[in-house]
Amino acid sequence: MDIDQQTLAPLDHLAIEVPSWAYGNSGTRFRVFGSPGTPRTVQEKIADAAQVHALTGLSPSIALHIPWDKVDDYAALRAFAEDLGLRLGTVNSNTFQDEAYKFGSLASLDAAVRRKAIDHHLECLEIMAATGSRDLKIWLADGTNYPGQSDLRRRQDVLASSLAEIYAQVGDEQRMVLEYKFFEPAFYHMDVPDWGTSYVHVAALGERALVCLDTGHHAPGTNIEFIVAQLLRLGKLGSFDFNSRFYADDDLIVGAADPFQLFRIIVEVARGGGLDPANGVALMLDQCHNIEDKIPGQIRSVLNVQEMVARALLLDRPALDAAQEANDVLGANAVFMDAFYTDVRPALAAWRQERGLPADPMAAFAGSGYLQRVADERAGGAQAGWGA
Repeated sequence: MDIDQQTLAPLDHLAIEVPSWAYGNSGTRFRVFGSPGTPRTVQEKIADAAQVHALTGLSPSIALHIPWDKVDDYAALRAFAEDLGLRLGTVNSNTFQDEAYKFGSLASLDAAVRRKAIDHHLECLEIMAATGSRDLKIWLADGTNYPGQSDLRRRQDVLASSLAEIYAQVGDEQRMVLEYKFFEPAFYHMDVPDWGTSYVHVAALGERALVCLDTGHHAPGTNIEFIVAQLLRLGKLGSFDFNSRFYADDDLIVGAADPFQLFRIIVEVARGGGLDPANGVALMLDQCHNIEDKIPGQIRSVLNVQEMVARALLLDRPALDAAQEANDVLGANAVFMDAFYTDVRPALAAWRQERGLPADPMAAFAGSGYLQRVADERAGGAQAGWGA
């Protein structure tokens, strides 16, 4: 099928933020696996991320995680990233590794613990002012393991109060995005378990408080594209964390487990205007590369998202609308599936070449010698890893 390059024009604005932690070592609950060339500093993570953008043109920003990526001089870190062609993006808070947060953080019933967690987020806002970051992303491990362990209603009340104090300090050009997760690490209940709970909290805060949707944070069988449609309809979808899952929060390469699900999600993103940069929906990866090389894993991921965006752009909307209006069930489904089954890879290779990018970024990176070079240069020192 010949694909009109004009149809793919929205790809020129496609930006998929990569996470700094994807370039460090990660693993299972049993072991974190090291690999040659793993970054030792946040600067080396940024250098690796720059490779992804240089070869794909798709990832102009990198998200930071605090305190994993703390430095003494954030203005200098910003300049370092900009020299490599990147922006510093979302700042992710961390209230799940400190001993004080064993029984909760922003939703803790202990006022001193809540104070510590709130102050951490205020620090993140200060960092954002120095890095030029727009979004503060909050994911909470808060919850309980046993019925009766804590007061569910009171935890929601104090969580709302904590979020309100943080939101009051969010700048005019900044946003707060609240992520949700239906289980883990707490197993009886999570304090922000679903999109509805996140929406209730951010709706009470104001227009610069939005929901973050992680594609791996849902029960099996959840219709994620419906959630996307609803949040876009309400004007409350702030950002995505793209990854892939077979069983739970697997954090695998996006599109690996269910490419059709990724397509369905992107169709609703496009339908709701989420591909228009003016609407502010941030697309970001949140993945761990436990056994594969990190940089190729991120390249493969952003290419998978781009491919599904291209397929979504090919959806024949007039034909689909007509079939839906006529209640032509099979006809509407056929239009939908025609777009999904279209092989857009040759058209995307041509799109890249027209922009001075390699037709095959994976092959280009494999032949670049970058991995071997950094493996030699980064020998010695402590490799960055999950939690470091």
